[in-house]
Amino acid sequence: MQRNPPVYFDNAATSWRKPGAVLRALGDAAADAGGNPGRGGHPLAQRAGETVYHARETAAAFFDAEPENVVFTQNCTHALNLAIQGICQPGDHVVISDLEHNSVARPVAALAKRGVITYTVAETAPDEETTLLNFRRSIRRNTRAVICTLVSNVTGQILPFRRIAALCREKGILFIADGAQACGVLPVSMRDGIRLLCTAGHKGLYGTMGTGLLISDGTVIPQPLMQGGTGSLSVLTEMPDFLPDALEAGTVNVPGIAALDAGMQWVMRQQLSHIHAWENALCSRFLAGLRRIPDCTVYRVPGAQYAPLVSFALSRETPNETGARLGKAGFCLRAGLHCAPLAHRKLGTIEAGTVRFAPSVFNTAEEVDALLHCIAG
Repeated sequence: MQRNPPVYFDNAATSWRKPGAVLRALGDAAADAGGNPGRGGHPLAQRAGETVYHARETAAAFFDAEPENVVFTQNCTHALNLAIQGICQPGDHVVISDLEHNSVARPVAALAKRGVITYTVAETAPDEETTLLNFRRSIRRNTRAVICTLVSNVTGQILPFRRIAALCREKGILFIADGAQACGVLPVSMRDGIRLLCTAGHKGLYGTMGTGLLISDGTVIPQPLMQGGTGSLSVLTEMPDFLPDALEAGTVNVPGIAALDAGMQWVMRQQLSHIHAWENALCSRFLAGLRRIPDCTVYRVPGAQYAPLVSFALSRETPNETGARLGKAGFCLRAGLHCAPLAHRKLGTIEAGTVRFAPSVFNTAEEVDALLHCIAG
């Protein structure tokens, strides 16, 4: 019998449920802050501008940045494209990891295909020392940046990103971080040595879809990919050369930004340590149950550190078949390649992928137990 409402374990794709404060902020902004921020001095435009700036202040406080260095984007992919294509120059070399999402792998590969840059894929390992050594060996004299995820969206493996950042500082190169699976679950700060942080607003920060963040440490401003209205320096035919205006061409998503603001504030009130502990406990319970299923393979390795996310597969059926069966029973998990073929090639699951379990703070132990019963069949 299908559960109604369904039980949602696909929070690595987008978080659901959303806190009530997020939904209220979304509606309030649409109803009461309906002007265009920075495009006029009338009350509704001013109210919208205040809404957006307050969200910049919240993001700056959350990630230890300055408000003017917070850029609002459509999603993490948008932010990563702004960062990658905005800093790479002809002749540059970049390093990525073998766990990257296509939001990193594809723009890097596209630049390489056009002959703009070259790149190296650094192999990750369960232990930090080997991973760090592989990144170090991948750096060349013309390396412009290391671009990598903080947490794999396939396995949940946590990369030693603070040590990678320190390596980048040592070598005088940029560290561009994909924080989509880390932000809102693990402590992530611009003080960690990240030069450009890209993340989603709709995952661990509990905002709505259509929102993301690009945050600079203030020392680097990517070249704009889009040109258009900013509400500032309108007499010029060029984009402004300062943040956030340089990267925010056109009208921003004011209701979505207000919802993201509320989501970040909600996470801060809940505290990252509480969120991580709860979700990690659910994963531990899930892993213990999977170990009792004879034909189940779990894609975790000893020695690695993991965020609250688990990939698995059953030998009796393909991951897509498992996902479809669970979906019919009212459990929402994502099966397949998760837009991360590099990671699945590394795992040896490129043909069929895996099934991904990604809980949130709104899930319960009882829901995990019910899911395990359904998986066992």
